[in-house]
Amino acid sequence: MSGCRKNIFAVFVSGIGSNLQAIIDAVENGIIKGKIGIVVSDKPNCKALECSRLANIKTFAFEPKKFSSRKEYEILIADECEKAGCEFIVLAGYMRLLSPWFVAQYKNRIINIHPSLLPNFPGTHAIQDAIEAGAKMTGCTVHFVDEGIDTGSIIAQREVVISNDDDLDSLTEKIHLAEHELYPKIVNLLCCNKIEKRQLQTLACVRKF
Repeated sequence: MSGCRKNIFAVFVSGIGSNLQAIIDAVENGIIKGKIGIVVSDKPNCKALECSRLANIKTFAFEPKKFSSRKEYEILIADECEKAGCEFIVLAGYMRLLSPWFVAQYKNRIINIHPSLLPNFPGTHAIQDAIEAGAKMTGCTVHFVDEGIDTGSIIAQREVVISNDDDLDSLTEKIHLAEHELYPKIVNLLCCNKIEKRQLQTLACVRKF
């Protein structure tokens, strides 16, 4: 185990779940020394939930419109994560903003992956924004989640070259491949207690993968 604990974590998803599948594969192959306790989604019919069920992972899906407030369903989510014994949360294509209240419940224990080299191109159209800006380099960033949008402390980045003939589809595929390599490594470092927010200033070797 190389000093790693069997950490349990939650994965939040909204869509196809390609990063989730990469994490599931890494757990099954022993690359991640931890366990997915629950997969949470705001889209009850999303493909990512099917991936979870095929891997015999507990799931929890909810429909935000059926709740009177965000706080109401976030309390329910927090309860489900606690019951599953989750120590931290991995956002993998979860397209709903977390409230400051929820972030505070898991302070420095929520991570996200974003398809650009932050702080460049934050937001939901990062890949298209990079192309339109004429950037020659982009990539993906794993960062802690805070109350802002893509503003949390950066943990690690992977660079991706933008070729002259890249379009949105081809660049998206290249970035997804980089994400699938990077994210499981960072999740494992969290499972092994090798990354904490207060240590980031001394983790220059971790920043680039």
